[in-house]
Amino acid sequence: MKRRHLALSAAGLTGALVLSLAACGGGGPGTSADGVTTIEFVAADYGSNGDNPSQEYWQDVIKAFERQNPKIKVDLQVINWNDIDAQVKTMVQNGDQPDILQTGGYADFAKSGLLYSVPEVLSVGTEGDLIPAMAEAGKQEGTRYGIPFVSSARMFLINNALFRKAGLDPKEPPRTWAEVTTAATALKKAGVEVPLGIPLGKEEAQAEAFIWMMGNGGGYQDSTGEYAINSHANVETFTQLKRWVDAGLTEKSPASVNRTDLTKTFASGKVGMLNGFPGQLAEVEDMDVTWTAMPGKDGQSPTTLGVADWVMAFKKGGHKKEIKAFLDFAYHKEHTVRFAKTYNLMPVTHSALAALQSDPALRDLEPFLDILPSATFYPLSDPTWPGVSAQIKTQIGTAVSEPKETLDALQQAAQNAGQ
Repeated sequence: MKRRHLALSAAGLTGALVLSLAACGGGGPGTSADGVTTIEFVAADYGSNGDNPSQEYWQDVIKAFERQNPKIKVDLQVINWNDIDAQVKTMVQNGDQPDILQTGGYADFAKSGLLYSVPEVLSVGTEGDLIPAMAEAGKQEGTRYGIPFVSSARMFLINNALFRKAGLDPKEPPRTWAEVTTAATALKKAGVEVPLGIPLGKEEAQAEAFIWMMGNGGGYQDSTGEYAINSHANVETFTQLKRWVDAGLTEKSPASVNRTDLTKTFASGKVGMLNGFPGQLAEVEDMDVTWTAMPGKDGQSPTTLGVADWVMAFKKGGHKKEIKAFLDFAYHKEHTVRFAKTYNLMPVTHSALAALQSDPALRDLEPFLDILPSATFYPLSDPTWPGVSAQIKTQIGTAVSEPKETLDALQQAAQNAGQ
């Protein structure tokens, strides 16, 4: 999840961190004369500005794995989020893909027939431990190829102090768009700088738009997997967003406001409401806030946005057995819980979810943990999604001025991408 950090993680170290854990004489991928098989693992770095680099986490996991599996060695390469996509693309083009890759998306590799299916590289127990909504998001044309690794979800965030200043009860947060209008209007009258934050800048516009669309039964694709960006529900959604913008209930120009900037403004006490994410917990820990379900057109939204990063296994090396052994080990509860705690992320397995929910030190994360199993994901299995998403990021902000025209143009672009 690089874009996100968290949603999902922060930018990593400059350049690639490389750690070779193969024993002397391993000689790279394949099986050595003494019967030791080496597998190659490329992972994204979730550290921030040199803090908590993922290299250290994976080093510990791999050392423990190798102690239990002396006939398998793991060569690890950790690459920062800014570089990993380009470096992996070069690896694949050169026919030098790793056995295991952990990064932001799997669809292109699955479409090209490069990946093992999930049942081939996970035991029944490990696969069954995956949260169903996330496991399903790793499916392409009926077969699972992407293994969820870490996740995030979104909730509605309210500044309680500003609500009280406006004569509103934060214990009764808005559940419908009409109630959002009422609350935002009261906040504006009370002098709140940004009653309702709607960041539609290119950083996370695709997420912000999707959240509001789902509150009206819309989304980027229909039930058949066809793009439906300009559906009646989505046009209606942006027509409502336009009303809020025109009434001065939001920031002045949502299309030019990025999420990171708006969350900082919220932390400074100038925003009444916005769509929030777990990465804000540290920023608002000293504030009086309420996290609640997303408001929808006629009631609380039945779902929210879920974001995930992925693990996938390449077939080229032929190391299916060794990959399976390592992934089953890496997805043990003790490891997944440690990773989630280290990087303030959310789990992808039932066992880790239960462990985190029972941890009193993570009480602030509990609302997100509760809502995670019902989250909805982007159309990640569609190999055209990365390109379509990139266009949405830069263009959908104008839909608060011209809803139908903007969504029609994006729909056409999405259909062209699939041709």
